[in-house]
Amino acid sequence: MERLASEQLIDQAGSFWTITNLGALLFAKRLDQFDRLTRKVPRVVVYEGRNKLRTKSDHQGKAGYAVGFERLLEYINSLVPSNEVIDQALRREVKMFPEIALRELLANALIHQDFGETGASVMVELYDDRIEISNPGKPFIPADRFIDEYRSRNERLADIMRRLGICEEKGSGVDKVIQAAEFSQLPAPDFRIGEHRTTAVLFAHRGFEEMDRPDRIRACYQHCCLRYVMNERMTNQSLRERFHLPERKSPHISQVIAATIEAGKIKPTDSAQTSMRYRSYTPFWA
Repeated sequence: MERLASEQLIDQAGSFWTITNLGALLFAKRLDQFDRLTRKVPRVVVYEGRNKLRTKSDHQGKAGYAVGFERLLEYINSLVPSNEVIDQALRREVKMFPEIALRELLANALIHQDFGETGASVMVELYDDRIEISNPGKPFIPADRFIDEYRSRNERLADIMRRLGICEEKGSGVDKVIQAAEFSQLPAPDFRIGEHRTTAVLFAHRGFEEMDRPDRIRACYQHCCLRYVMNERMTNQSLRERFHLPERKSPHISQVIAATIEAGKIKPTDSAQTSMRYRSYTPFWA
C-alpha cells in the first residue's frame, strides 16, 4: 500500500484508502465508474469511405490505459485492412498500417492529451485511405519538431507507462512512426494541430506519382530529419531510395528537394558544394 501511495496511485484518507485519478486512469477495469474520467476512455470509429458521412462501427473502451492498452491495440489492428503481397514466391498478408506506428501514435495520444479539455477523449478514426489518431489539446512544441524534441504534458503518467513498457519517455516514438512509414513505402505521416486537438494521420500506400506536392515535401522533410537524428545526412540517393525509385528518376528527386528548400524545411549542409550528386541536406533547424 505504501508503494502504491508513493506512486500516487492511491491516497490515504484517515483509516481508509482512496484511488487517485491517476490510479484509476491507469488500472481501472471500468473507467465509467469514475465520474470525472468517464469521457477519458479512447473511442474507435470506423467510417465507410473517405469521410464521416457513414459510420460502420463506433466502439468505446472501458479499461484504464495500462490494463487495456494491449487489448485496445489488438482491436484497432484487427480493423485495419490487409493487402496480399508476394515475397520470394510466397504469398503473405501485410496490414495497411504498421503495428509499431499504431502503437507509438496511440501511446503518444494517451500520454500527451490535455485533461483540462472537458468532454473530449482520444479518438481513433479509420477511413478507407487513412487512419487518424487524435488527442485533446495542443502540443507544447511545433509539429515540425516532433521528431527531434520532446516535452511531456503529463509527466507522472508518462513515467509509469514507460516503466510498464507501453511507451518510451525519451521521445523516440515519432522517429519509429516515420521509419515504419518509410519501410512500408507509405506516404509521410501528417501531424495536424487544430484549435482543440492534435491529430496524427497515417495514409494508405500511394506511389510517388500519386503523391501531390505537399506529400512529397513532407516526406522529404521527415526523411531529412530522420537521417539527421541518426547522425547521417540526406542525399538525392537516400531520398530516391526512400521513395523506391530507380536511378533514372534522380531528376524528379532533385525537384522534390528544391521544392522542400523553397518551402524552408531543409537546407544544404555545405552551401559551397555545387555538385547535386554529392550535396547533402539538413533540417532547417539544425
